[in-house]
Amino acid sequence: MLDSYILSFLIFLPVIFALIIFSGKTDEKQSFLIGLTSTLLSLVMSVYIVMTVSGTDSYAFSHISSWWLSGISYAVRVDSLASLLIILTAVIFPLCILSVKYSKNMPYFVALLLMLQATIFGVFCAADLVLFYVFFEASLIPMYLMIGKWGGAGRIAAGFKFFLYTLAGSLLMLVAIIYLYNVVGSTGFDDLLAFNYSFAQQKWLFLAFFVAFAVKIPMVPFHTWLPIAHVEAPTAGSVVLAAILLKMGGYGFLRLALPLFPEAANYFSDAICILSVIAVIYASIVAFAQQDIKRLIAYSSVAHMGYVTLGIFTFSAGALQASIFQMVSHGFVSAGLFFCIGVIYDRYHTRDINFYGGLAKVMPVYALVLMVFTMANVGLPGTSGFVGEFLTIMYVIQSNIYYAAVIGVAVILSAGYGLLLYRKTMFGETDMEKFGGAVDLSPREKAIFLPLIAMTIYFGFKTTDITDFAKPSVDFIAQRLTPQITDASVGQ
Repeated sequence: MLDSYILSFLIFLPVIFALIIFSGKTDEKQSFLIGLTSTLLSLVMSVYIVMTVSGTDSYAFSHISSWWLSGISYAVRVDSLASLLIILTAVIFPLCILSVKYSKNMPYFVALLLMLQATIFGVFCAADLVLFYVFFEASLIPMYLMIGKWGGAGRIAAGFKFFLYTLAGSLLMLVAIIYLYNVVGSTGFDDLLAFNYSFAQQKWLFLAFFVAFAVKIPMVPFHTWLPIAHVEAPTAGSVVLAAILLKMGGYGFLRLALPLFPEAANYFSDAICILSVIAVIYASIVAFAQQDIKRLIAYSSVAHMGYVTLGIFTFSAGALQASIFQMVSHGFVSAGLFFCIGVIYDRYHTRDINFYGGLAKVMPVYALVLMVFTMANVGLPGTSGFVGEFLTIMYVIQSNIYYAAVIGVAVILSAGYGLLLYRKTMFGETDMEKFGGAVDLSPREKAIFLPLIAMTIYFGFKTTDITDFAKPSVDFIAQRLTPQITDASVGQ
């Protein structure tokens, strides 16, 4: 009985804790403890969900309650794909709470983080299109407020650009949802999957969903909101944005756009693959020109998410598994990188790459941590970053060797800007006047980095823990797409 409500607990428990903080009756320390307690409880529930889903080939924890309109319900459930992104979310948020510094307005920031976590869980648990849309759009509000209140000097413009871009992209999806309700008579995922759409309907509906998810990922040319949002966002905001919010776009493609409109997905696949290849190369080249560390990592995220969309629209089961692995891996690696940037920004209040020459001599532990995430970001064997890129290229070769050759060049480019960033910040002459009083990582900061490093290295060797876990969801998507797709599973 309790199992049928666990997803609702997962979604709304952070809301309850956030409301306690919003009541104004908690101080900074109490708010911190409430936020940490909430996120740790969510982590425990997420571990239970993953353990229950593991080894099954169907949905789990299904719960449906009728709403005010016939055919629209509060419906939640999870499968292996959703469970992976839920556990990623559950791991990242306690670390974000740990990173928050005590200040007068700190309780409200923690409360917004909890509200954001609730909306993200809602997206991954939803089994009704209206419910999915509500959570998908609701996630914009806490992130917008976090950027607008706690961001940098350009936070107002960055917040508006983030909000307007993502909202505008989703409006077409809203139109498509209204159309689907009128045609199908329901917005439940199972009813939508069972309906027989004409090819003309599929094309227009797919494009509406594509724009919403392409903006969220983001794909080139819908990416321009991301660098400025990252630059101006507070550290925890940048971490959530890169590690989780971008994955909502990839999840949307896998959960909705491809299974609902497989013929249209096949029809547009070549164009989307070309856009993905362009994104990987373009973002990698632009990253070379950046002097702001956050902006460089932001463009790196655009490039790495290009691997995700290329794998998704390659349409082999192996490529789909590679894309899911890349999403999870990028979540851990990008979180680590943005936390690293936050550490030195808190100390020196600048993101200029050239300011930090020789930092390794005064912060050796920090230098080691940054090296791990830099190596993962450039795809060093033994890290999860290598596995995601290697698997994607391997399966793309089977579909189109030219795409694989081009993104293979991007691997070299990523190594170039990643190693250049590390050399400029960690090596060279150390200005002891600037860094003489430098303090290396605190125990709290080490506690943030330790699980991220562990996951980055662990999944660099235990690849099948993700790919095999995701296989039931991948098989379902592959069967919906085309009968010609081979069941080329990773690790077989």
